[in-house]
Amino acid sequence: MDEYKGITIFKNKIMTIKDIKSSEYEPFYANYVAQVSDEYTLVEELEISLHRYIKFVQDIPMDKFDYSYAEGKWTIKDIIQHTIDAERVFAYRALRFARNDKTELPGYEENDFANEANGNKRSIMELLTEFSAVRHATLLLFKSFNEEQLLRVGYANNNPMSVRALGFIIIGHQNHHQRVFEERYL
Repeated sequence: MDEYKGITIFKNKIMTIKDIKSSEYEPFYANYVAQVSDEYTLVEELEISLHRYIKFVQDIPMDKFDYSYAEGKWTIKDIIQHTIDAERVFAYRALRFARNDKTELPGYEENDFANEANGNKRSIMELLTEFSAVRHATLLLFKSFNEEQLLRVGYANNNPMSVRALGFIIIGHQNHHQRVFEERYL
């Protein structure tokens, strides 16, 4: 173990969610961070959660994919598309911060994205194929980062975010929506 700007560095990316400090992400994301298991490393959990999510979605009855539990709420397909879009945004932020780009990044409006994404008009197979492709790209991206890059911090939406926290937020965001499916859609 070494230190980098007061943060412990774990060689070979052997770090779990327990290693993340609350100063590495804005409080809004605490709910997502709390939904990540400390059983696996960041890279392991990115891979495991991909397979867990696809299996979970494949077991959802076909008549539920276009279901919305209330007026104005997204369907399961819309949420899968949202999860894909959010992962792309978070991975892009991680790339910029890991490459030591000091430009502050803006936030993004998830409802505007959802209104334009037409997720509900796509097949579940298309959505899962895209989710898998995006996650594989995210996995390769995070595997390419060295320890120093994983610890770098940038600013998005006026808040500090570390690269490694963004990886765990991707996982926690996915887990959050899977729980929403279980609690409100199924």
